Amino acid sequence: MVKDFFIFIMSDTLQRFLFEQAPIRGASVQLSATWQAILERHSYPKPVQDLLGEMMAAAALLSSTLKMKGRMTLQLQGEGPLKLMMVECIDGHALRGIAQCDEVVPEDMPSLVGNGRLVITLEPEESKERYQSIVNLVGQSLSDALTDYLIRSEQLETYLWLSADHLHTAGLMIQKLPSDWHEHEQLLWDKVYHLSATIKSEEMLHLPHQEIFHRLYHEEDVRIFEEEPICFRCTCTRDRVANMLRTLGHAEVKEIIKDQGGVRVACEFCNQKYEFDSVDAEQLFAGDVSTEAPPNPTRH
Repeated sequence: MVKDFFIFIMSDTLQRFLFEQAPIRGASVQLSATWQAILERHSYPKPVQDLLGEMMAAAALLSSTLKMKGRMTLQLQGEGPLKLMMVECIDGHALRGIAQCDEVVPEDMPSLVGNGRLVITLEPEESKERYQSIVNLVGQSLSDALTDYLIRSEQLETYLWLSADHLHTAGLMIQKLPSDWHEHEQLLWDKVYHLSATIKSEEMLHLPHQEIFHRLYHEEDVRIFEEEPICFRCTCTRDRVANMLRTLGHAEVKEIIKDQGGVRVACEFCNQKYEFDSVDAEQLFAGDVSTEAPPNPTRH
C-alpha cells in the first residue's frame, strides 16, 4: 500500500532527456490522477480504455517535442467498433480525452479500429492557422502507427513504448534528430534503441523516471531535464456553449426551448452540464439585430 501511494504522488509528470554524444532526444511520461480523471467521467470496454490510456501518454510525449504553444489533437478515426478516439494536449501540460465505441469490442487494435486513419492537428496559439496530417492507420499497435506516421510525415525516426492499466498510463519515447550523422552516432542510436526496447510495461507504469533512465542508460552520457507536471483540464465553459448556441440562431434555440423546456448541453469530455432557459436564451441574442422589432413605418 505504501508503494502504491508513493507511485500515485510521483505520477503525472513528464521528463525529457538528451544524449550528449549524439543528436538523440527522448522523454518519459507517467500519468495517474490525470488518467483517473478520465475514467471517473467515462466507462469504456477494457481494450478501448487501455488504448485511450496509451494515446494519453503518446499525446504528452509528442507534445514535448513541439516548440509552439497551443493545442495538439491526436485522433484515431475508425470504421470498426471504435468510431473515434481523441486526445487533446494544451501547451504540453493539460490533457483531456474521449472515445466513441460499441459496447462489445475486440481486443486487438486492427480489429477494434478497422479501416482507420490517424489524424494529428496542431493549432498554434499565436496563429489562426491549423496544421493537420492524415495517414492511414498502419501496424498492430498505437506505437506502430505513430512510428509509421512520424517517419512518413515528419521524416523523424521515432519509437514509442506505451502502456496503460486501470490505475496508471505511461510511455517512453526516443527520437533521432536531423543531423549529419557520423558512424559513431549511428552506432549509439542503434544501442539506445535496443536498450529502450528492453523496457517492460510494469517498469514504465511503476518505476520513477530517474530509475528508468538509470536502468536503461547508466553507461551513457545523458542530460536529464526537470520534471514537468501534467494535469487533466477540460476547456469547456458556459461562454463557449453560449457561442455554440448563437451559431444555431435565435429561432432554432427558441424552438428547442419550446419543445424541451430549455437547452441542455453536456460536454463529451468532462460531462459538465450546462442549461439555458428562455431568459438565458433572450440574453444570448439581446444584441442581435435580427431579434429586434422592425422599425415603425409610420410617417410624420
